[in-house]
Order: sequence, then structure tokens, then C-alpha cells
Amino acid sequence: MYFLTDKLEFPSVENASEEGIVAVGGDLSPERLLLAYQKGIFPWFDEDSIIMWWSPDPRMVLFPEKLRISKSMKQLLRKQEFRVSFNENFKEVITQCSLIEREGQEGTWITKDMIEAYCTLHKMGYAASVEVWKEDELVGGLYGVDLGNGVFCGESMFSKISNTSKIAFIHLVEQGNYRLIDCQIYTPHLQSLGAEEIPRNRFLELLEKS
Repeated sequence: MYFLTDKLEFPSVENASEEGIVAVGGDLSPERLLLAYQKGIFPWFDEDSIIMWWSPDPRMVLFPEKLRISKSMKQLLRKQEFRVSFNENFKEVITQCSLIEREGQEGTWITKDMIEAYCTLHKMGYAASVEVWKEDELVGGLYGVDLGNGVFCGESMFSKISNTSKIAFIHLVEQGNYRLIDCQIYTPHLQSLGAEEIPRNRFLELLEKS
């Protein structure tokens, strides 16, 4: 296991464990977070554990041209029951993502330190959110890291009303002007929207080209 020090560096992702763990330790400073995402690495850990840095193989991604919208979702979008905004309330989106209950998961990896760290990235222009509103209530959304090179690294999403996280995702893909959406790991939810798994090496090549 590679333990990070105060030095701003990461080992090669080729040395990651079978599960995709690249290193542990370090901090959540903006500089380290940005370096991690540029290298295809992201933090993910439990509330009571040390910071763990991941680069799984395969990698779940969405190529925007492959976005898949079901007939029922198209009908829902046409109804325009919800208002969608970008970067209107980043802190509330990440907070709601930390509070939402997820099947098979106890607690959250989105700790107070994580919220502060990503809010700092947002203020620096490197993190973005999409909000879905029902009148004046925030009912869905997502957030992630925008590297400024056409790549959006999705972190988490939430829904208080069915399908509102999908609405946020669809608007991100259709209006965000991205060439690649990093979805990190497989979920049926993301696959239903057109995301797919690709080898980590290919993902890193796409990241480097961007």
C-alpha cells in the first residue's frame, strides 16, 4: 500500500490494487485534488477511515453522443415540471448528496471535510453543480469536478423525487459542452443513461488528450 506524504505526488495508477486503490493518506487540499483528477484518480473513503485514492479498472464513462433517454424520460422532460439550474447552490447539492440514503450503504463518504474541500474547488471554478427545482424546493441534482478541458468528473447525485437526478444528468450532458463524462464506477442507473465501462488505459489516454 502506498502512503502519501506532504509531498504533492501520486504513484502510477498501474500500481493500483485489484480493487483500484492507488494510495492512502495525504489531504484534500485543492492542489492535491486537482492533481488527482488530472491523473484519473479520485478520493473515496468511509467517514471513520483514512483518505483512500482510487483509479478503478475498468472505468465507467459516458460519451455524450451516446446519451440514452427513454421514452418515459422524454415525456417527463417535455412536461417541464421542474426548473434546472447550473451552479446556483453548489453547497446545498453536495450536502444533499451526503444525506441521501443509498441501498446497501451505511453512512456517507461525503464528510464535512469533503464538503469544504469541494466547495473550495467550486469557488476556484473547478467544481460544478446542476440543480433540479420543484417550485422553490431543491429536489434533485449532481456535482463533480470540471477540469476545464472538456472532461467532467461526476462525483455524486441525489433525488428527492423520482428521476430528478436523471434530469440533472441529462441537462449536464446536453448543455455542459463536455467531450467525456467520467462516471467512475458501474451502476445500473448510469448504464441506463448510456454510460459504459472502458479499460482504464483508454480512459487515461482520453484524459491526456483532453
